[in-house]
Amino acid sequence: MKSGRLLQVLLLLQSRGRMTADELASELEVSPRTIYRDVEALSASGIPIYADRGPAGGYQLVDGYRTRLTGLTTDEAQSLFLAGLPGPAEALGLGEFAAAAQLKLLAALPTELRDRADQIRQRFHLDTPTWFRGDEPTEHLATIADAVWEQRRVRMTYQRWGNQTVEREVDPYGLVLKAGTWYFVGSGRTYRVSRVLSLQATQDSFERPGEFDLAQYWAEWSLEFEARMYGERVTVRMTRAGLDKSQYLLSGYQARVIRDAAPEPGEEFGFPTESHRHVFADLLKFGADVEVLAPNEVRRELVETIKAMQDVYNDAKLPAWFR
Repeated sequence: MKSGRLLQVLLLLQSRGRMTADELASELEVSPRTIYRDVEALSASGIPIYADRGPAGGYQLVDGYRTRLTGLTTDEAQSLFLAGLPGPAEALGLGEFAAAAQLKLLAALPTELRDRADQIRQRFHLDTPTWFRGDEPTEHLATIADAVWEQRRVRMTYQRWGNQTVEREVDPYGLVLKAGTWYFVGSGRTYRVSRVLSLQATQDSFERPGEFDLAQYWAEWSLEFEARMYGERVTVRMTRAGLDKSQYLLSGYQARVIRDAAPEPGEEFGFPTESHRHVFADLLKFGADVEVLAPNEVRRELVETIKAMQDVYNDAKLPAWFR
């Protein structure tokens, strides 16, 4: 809208000082001709704006002039919680509002604080996704976010682990961004947004439980999830080198369990794992610095795996494809 753009022109000049028509046009993604008309409109409305001619010229406000039109809209205020997270703000459909809110905040600050804010922005950056992972599909994220704000029940098709598909009606209480992955909490359960196959907000409203605290729920659920995920144990013993390596070769939860158990080198302890089927990948990282003591089937299968690996690297028994 033109009124919103005029305010942005005014705030840009207030926060940055002199700017050319081309710079303003680039910032607001309009043509220089539009900027010329906007400046004329501002001047006609009594804003003390003037132009300097020449190569170093541009538009600027009379020294000392400051607008008081820096109130935040509802959408902009909501986006402030994500002001340091341009990616998540964009995913939620709040990227434009976050940019406008930051601009209003800068314009409201005195010069010395504006300079400080710009230094902070240039020196600190938050990158939420983990390494070596592509972006997950979040096509339903904005709809879920709207339903959270408006307290509207949603109807969805959800893909559970094992590719099982279920139909659910859920009251969405809140959204959580964990290491680049979006989750939403609804009706006392947690769902991964990327596993939502289809979703529709209904006209049915719900009452959010007054005692529900999203941060507290997430902290408790995370601990329960990790304990459930690594619910099995394999009895092992490790060398000192193995115990030291466990703190960076394993997941954070596994490393914490071993650290809390504080075993001595050669002492038996329970190695946390998702299942006996998953444990081999973790154990093979340690080479000869770990020995499986129980259960026997895990020990036996690990021995067979090591023998098969030895055969691969034995020159006399190299398979045809390896030669």
